[in-house]
Amino acid sequence: MSKPLRLGIAGLGTVGASVVRIVKSNLTPLDMRAGRPVTITAVSARNRSKDRGIDLAGVKWHEDPLDLVADPDVDVVVELIGGAHGPAEALVRAAIAAGKPVITANKALLAHAGVELARLAEAANVGIGFEAAVAGGIPVIKTLRESLAGNNINRVFGILNGTCNYILTRMEREQLSFDVCLKEAQRLGYAEADPTFDVDGFDTAHKLAILTSIAFGTEINVDAIYVEGIRSISLADIKAADELGYRIKLLGVARRTDTGIEARVHPTMVPQGSVVAETSGVLNAVALDGDALGEVVLVGPGAGGNATASSVIADIVDVARGHRTAVFGLPVDDLAPYQRAEIQTHKGGYYVRLEVYDRPGAFAGIAARMAEHGISLESIVQRRRDGEANGRFDEPTGPQPVVLITYATRETEIRTALDKIEADGHIVSAPTLIRIESL
Repeated sequence: MSKPLRLGIAGLGTVGASVVRIVKSNLTPLDMRAGRPVTITAVSARNRSKDRGIDLAGVKWHEDPLDLVADPDVDVVVELIGGAHGPAEALVRAAIAAGKPVITANKALLAHAGVELARLAEAANVGIGFEAAVAGGIPVIKTLRESLAGNNINRVFGILNGTCNYILTRMEREQLSFDVCLKEAQRLGYAEADPTFDVDGFDTAHKLAILTSIAFGTEINVDAIYVEGIRSISLADIKAADELGYRIKLLGVARRTDTGIEARVHPTMVPQGSVVAETSGVLNAVALDGDALGEVVLVGPGAGGNATASSVIADIVDVARGHRTAVFGLPVDDLAPYQRAEIQTHKGGYYVRLEVYDRPGAFAGIAARMAEHGISLESIVQRRRDGEANGRFDEPTGPQPVVLITYATRETEIRTALDKIEADGHIVSAPTLIRIESL
């Protein structure tokens, strides 16, 4: 029989515990698929006494995760600690230096240090598997890096954060505010006590940075991604989107342009009936647009212990089979420098919500500013507030919500026009701007 592949797992949170459970409960079929026995010989976590509902009998426990690297009974280091730096980065660097393959679900680490780690791995002739780092259980890394190797990828986009998708889905279906839905997401464990990483778009940006590198053959540059979160989305926006035939989703979008890579994360109105619009709850959806294949959309659970562990196991099987490819699809020296196309060059339709003072000249002033910058308006809707009936407003009237839908225009033009409208004093507060994607 072939020599067993011996795993050392650092981090026994939800994903780590699921990996242990799957490996131990599926020994025979997993061994058959891997072509050799797969065993867990050592683990490391902060709390040794915690009941995780897993059997660790006969498994060595290391207080320091770095001891997994030095352990002669560990062939592969599985890093599930998390975090862009600190113990996770130290462990991955040590494992590579020791010539041991690494498997990780750590998107933050890869987004910030992925190219450097890939270079070290090439020099050490070891692999880094990270299928679990993007979109949980969806096999998007292997699809991009291997299955679509015959395609030039023109665009990658999709829902990459289940927490935001859950919140936006609940807001639409139950007409609940952002704050109420966020608290419910925290209660159910979908959102952290500090939800900043998710709801402000940074988690999506990390994942998009990784996909961008593989899709376009460039070095990773997470700092070049334009990022907006979903905190500003109100029920008024949700309702307006529905009436206009759209749904609001937090999308990560990267596309190849003549001036470089345009990469952005922001709330987006997408057409109802599209695959992305119909992806609800904590599910993720990733669309890949290739020149040979056309567009393919992958949908599935983007988080959760078993879903993410499934991707970790897939990387383990690759190591067991001796299958290794370049970390980001190309040797590091062949990755092109990242050339950023400014978000201001994006051209598309926009939804704009304004709180306009009800006084003579306000609407004319707004229209004039739009015209100055060549922005054509598809529609203008003055919305009644709750309690206003029959199209009549009680006196005195206060600021009125107005929704503008533009035809395709450049981002720099719409933003400049809105800055001038705000400076003119026609509106109460900063405008709400949401991009419209035809997909």
